[in-house]
Amino acid sequence: MSMTPEEITDLVDRLYASAGAGDWETANAMLTDDFVAYEADALPMAGAYRGKNGLKELFAKAMGMADVVGLDRSDLLTGKDSAIAVLTMRFADPALKPAELCEMFRFRDGKCCEIKPYYYDPAHFHAAAAAKAEAA
Repeated sequence: MSMTPEEITDLVDRLYASAGAGDWETANAMLTDDFVAYEADALPMAGAYRGKNGLKELFAKAMGMADVVGLDRSDLLTGKDSAIAVLTMRFADPALKPAELCEMFRFRDGKCCEIKPYYYDPAHFHAAAAAKAEAA
Protein backbone atom coordinates (compact mmCIF):
# COMPACT_ATOMS: atom_id res chain seq x y z
CA MET A 1 0.00 0.00 0.00
CA SER A 2 1.44 3.35 -1.06
CA MET A 3 2.03 6.19 1.38
CA THR A 4 0.13 9.45 0.95
CA PRO A 5 2.10 12.61 0.09
CA GLU A 6 1.42 13.81 3.65
CA GLU A 7 2.79 10.59 5.17
CA ILE A 8 5.90 10.82 2.97
CA THR A 9 6.47 14.48 3.92
CA ASP A 10 6.07 13.67 7.62
CA LEU A 11 8.51 10.73 7.43
CA VAL A 12 11.15 12.70 5.51
CA ASP A 13 10.96 15.66 7.91
CA ARG A 14 11.09 13.40 10.98
CA LEU A 15 14.04 11.50 9.49
CA TYR A 16 15.99 14.73 8.84
CA ALA A 17 15.14 16.05 12.31
CA SER A 18 16.14 12.90 14.17
CA ALA A 19 19.36 12.40 12.17
CA GLY A 20 20.25 16.08 12.64
CA ALA A 21 19.72 15.74 16.40
CA GLY A 22 21.75 12.52 16.56
CA ASP A 23 18.66 10.55 17.65
CA TRP A 24 19.59 7.36 15.80
CA GLU A 25 17.09 5.17 17.66
CA THR A 26 14.24 7.25 16.21
CA ALA A 27 15.89 7.56 12.78
CA ASN A 28 16.63 3.83 12.51
CA ALA A 29 13.00 2.99 13.32
CA MET A 30 12.06 4.76 10.06
CA LEU A 31 14.43 2.63 7.95
CA THR A 32 13.93 -0.84 6.50
CA ASP A 33 16.32 -3.62 7.58
CA ASP A 34 17.81 -3.61 4.07
CA PHE A 35 18.09 0.20 3.86
CA VAL A 36 20.85 1.58 1.63
CA ALA A 37 22.20 5.10 1.09
CA TYR A 38 24.40 5.64 -1.95
CA GLU A 39 27.01 8.36 -2.39
CA ALA A 40 28.47 8.94 -5.86
CA ASP A 41 32.10 8.28 -6.74
CA ALA A 42 32.57 12.06 -7.27
CA LEU A 43 32.26 12.62 -3.50
CA PRO A 44 34.83 11.92 -0.76
CA MET A 45 32.29 9.76 1.13
CA ALA A 46 31.57 7.59 -1.94
CA GLY A 47 30.02 4.18 -1.39
CA ALA A 48 26.95 2.27 -0.30
CA TYR A 49 25.92 2.47 3.35
CA ARG A 50 23.71 -0.48 4.17
CA GLY A 51 21.43 -1.65 6.96
CA LYS A 52 19.80 0.03 9.94
CA ASN A 53 23.06 1.80 10.86
CA GLY A 54 23.91 2.76 7.27
CA LEU A 55 22.53 6.28 7.56
CA LYS A 56 24.32 6.83 10.87
CA GLU A 57 27.63 5.66 9.33
CA LEU A 58 27.19 7.95 6.32
CA PHE A 59 26.17 10.89 8.50
CA ALA A 60 29.20 10.43 10.78
CA LYS A 61 31.56 10.17 7.81
CA ALA A 62 30.18 13.17 5.90
CA MET A 63 29.81 15.40 8.96
CA GLY A 64 33.30 14.37 10.07
CA MET A 65 34.70 15.57 6.74
CA ALA A 66 33.01 18.98 6.62
CA ASP A 67 31.67 21.43 9.20
CA VAL A 68 28.01 21.33 8.16
CA VAL A 69 25.87 23.79 10.14
CA GLY A 70 22.59 23.38 8.29
CA LEU A 71 20.69 21.23 5.85
CA ASP A 72 17.76 23.32 4.65
CA ARG A 73 14.91 21.68 2.71
CA SER A 74 13.28 24.15 0.34
CA ASP A 75 10.98 21.70 -1.43
CA LEU A 76 9.79 18.11 -1.40
CA LEU A 77 8.34 16.46 -4.48
CA THR A 78 6.40 13.30 -3.70
CA GLY A 79 5.60 10.41 -5.99
CA LYS A 80 4.35 6.87 -5.58
CA ASP A 81 6.57 5.44 -2.83
CA SER A 82 9.26 8.02 -3.60
CA ALA A 83 10.21 11.62 -2.95
CA ILE A 84 12.87 14.14 -3.94
CA ALA A 85 14.02 16.64 -1.34
CA VAL A 86 15.61 19.88 -2.60
CA LEU A 87 18.34 20.86 -0.13
CA THR A 88 20.99 23.45 0.62
CA MET A 89 23.89 22.29 2.80
CA ARG A 90 25.47 25.20 4.67
CA PHE A 91 28.99 25.11 6.09
CA ALA A 92 30.42 26.80 9.21
CA ASP A 93 32.79 29.00 7.19
CA PRO A 94 30.63 31.67 5.48
CA ALA A 95 33.31 32.03 2.78
CA LEU A 96 32.43 28.52 1.56
CA LYS A 97 29.65 28.27 -1.01
CA PRO A 98 26.74 26.10 0.16
CA ALA A 99 26.29 22.74 -1.53
CA GLU A 100 23.07 22.39 -3.51
CA LEU A 101 21.66 18.89 -3.77
CA CYS A 102 18.58 16.76 -4.18
CA GLU A 103 18.05 13.53 -2.29
CA MET A 104 15.89 10.83 -3.81
CA PHE A 105 14.01 8.72 -1.27
CA ARG A 106 12.30 5.38 -1.86
CA PHE A 107 9.79 3.90 0.57
CA ARG A 108 8.46 0.41 1.27
CA ASP A 109 5.92 -0.62 3.91
CA GLY A 110 5.86 2.86 5.45
CA LYS A 111 9.64 3.07 5.90
CA CYS A 112 12.56 4.48 3.95
CA CYS A 113 14.49 1.80 2.04
CA GLU A 114 16.83 3.95 -0.07
CA ILE A 115 18.37 7.44 -0.20
CA LYS A 116 20.40 8.59 -3.18
CA PRO A 117 21.78 12.17 -3.16
CA TYR A 118 22.57 14.15 -6.31
CA TYR A 119 24.93 17.11 -5.84
CA TYR A 120 24.69 19.96 -8.35
CA ASP A 121 28.42 20.69 -7.94
CA PRO A 122 30.41 18.22 -5.79
CA ALA A 123 33.29 20.75 -5.71
CA HIS A 124 31.45 22.70 -2.98
CA PHE A 125 31.53 19.69 -0.61
CA HIS A 126 35.16 18.97 -1.57
CA ALA A 127 36.07 22.60 -0.71
CA ALA A 128 34.39 22.32 2.69
CA ALA A 129 36.18 19.02 3.38
CA ALA A 130 39.54 20.53 2.34
CA ALA A 131 38.93 23.58 4.60
CA LYS A 132 38.22 21.34 7.59
CA ALA A 133 41.27 19.16 6.87
CA GLU A 134 43.50 22.28 6.69
CA ALA A 135 42.11 23.59 9.97
CA ALA A 136 42.77 20.30 11.78
